[in-house]
Amino acid sequence: MTASLFHLAIPINDIDQAKTFYVEGLGCTVGRESPQAIILNFWDHQVVAHVTPDPLTPQKGIYPRHFGLIFPDEADWETTLDRAKTHNLQFRESEKRRFPGKVTEHRTFFLEDPFYNLLEFKYYCHPESIFSPQEGAQVGDR
Repeated sequence: MTASLFHLAIPINDIDQAKTFYVEGLGCTVGRESPQAIILNFWDHQVVAHVTPDPLTPQKGIYPRHFGLIFPDEADWETTLDRAKTHNLQFRESEKRRFPGKVTEHRTFFLEDPFYNLLEFKYYCHPESIFSPQEGAQVGDR
């Protein structure tokens, strides 16, 4: 099977603010743009930010809704973390190491865009645990 591109549509209410966060802050590039939407190259995946007149509100925690990336190279994860800090992006949860010493051990941090969309960036110490079932392995926080 050939590699597929992931497509995600997210709500925003200001294209210029979206550009500041995603393009200037994270380094994404802009594809097509209209007054109603902007297509972003999100690490070679398509994120379409659609302008909505509906009020946007934050969710209480990081679950259930968020999206992001799993980096195969820890240095790329660290580069993205450093870029987020340099551009003063809003951290919803600062960087941490989850499940240390377990096969599911990974580094993670969460950002929140100006429209309350949550983004998680991960690096797994054992890449086989990204999809492989592990008996008793925890998924998410309680």
